[in-house]
Amino acid sequence: MHSLPIIDIAPLYNTDESAWPAVAEQIDRACREWGFFYITGHPISPARINELLTAAKTFFALPAAEKLKIDITQTAHHRGYGAIATEQLDPSKPSDLKETFDMGFHMPAEHPEVLAGKPLRGSNRHPQLPGWEELMEQHYSDMQALANTLLRAMTLALNIDRDFFDTRFHEPISVLRMIHYPPRHTGSSTEQQGAGEHTDYGCITLLYQDDAGGLQVRARDGDWIDAPPIAGSFVVNIGDMLARWSNDRYTSTPHRVISPLGVDRYSMPFFAEPHPDTEISCLPNCSDAANLPKYPSVTSAEYLLSRFADTYAYRREEQQG
Repeated sequence: MHSLPIIDIAPLYNTDESAWPAVAEQIDRACREWGFFYITGHPISPARINELLTAAKTFFALPAAEKLKIDITQTAHHRGYGAIATEQLDPSKPSDLKETFDMGFHMPAEHPEVLAGKPLRGSNRHPQLPGWEELMEQHYSDMQALANTLLRAMTLALNIDRDFFDTRFHEPISVLRMIHYPPRHTGSSTEQQGAGEHTDYGCITLLYQDDAGGLQVRARDGDWIDAPPIAGSFVVNIGDMLARWSNDRYTSTPHRVISPLGVDRYSMPFFAEPHPDTEISCLPNCSDAANLPKYPSVTSAEYLLSRFADTYAYRREEQQG
């Protein structure tokens, strides 16, 4: 039977570090064999998740005209609302049957990086809903802290400096996303999936999914397996950026979402991505004479922007125009 590993990361929050290596070993094995795993024992409370779900349902139920006041296609830094079919993750399928809200690391208009026009830098664009902005900004911060904890554990397995990722995730370009998947029967065709087959672009993704189901992961033998909801967990997966960093020691695994029948699905992925100027090149202990570096060096921002152009028509038009 195929099933993704479940890892209790509670020991990573103990000041006694004696149990950290055992957790790091489990994470390392899951990253090498699957590129996907569940985590439990994290500090994000069920009450927080319930608040977020309520907020998401309220926002996505708004009239289209209200949501489009923060239309993501009208920004240079990829923040705001993405209407259904804005994304096309699998170019062989129709555009995705989902709508989204994206936010990132907030920088005010007078920040030097914003004034300089650096890519993916700017202010978040929140809907005018009571308590929304405070809730989302706090959750973004808490999810980045959780991602940093996981990355710190990975440094033990990768045998690199403990603060390697901490220093590179200063003012990151991580993205917190809220997603609403309408029921499958609302699709434009039977071929339209909630999210087409894809790998994630960034470093690691931490996903909360509600109890509707629909997430599928492609196993090493090519079979698609379900990654069902597990109460109190996040699903973690490796993105392409960490695969490049680790010279494919850690693999970025294809996955998709099949919209459920008869119900709406809500999920909340957090895409942990480093500072835009971070150089992504082979880590010191991930290559040798028999396993040379496979990928050219690239900055975090350059890589993400190249992938966005493949996924979003409006990004392609910006580059071409």
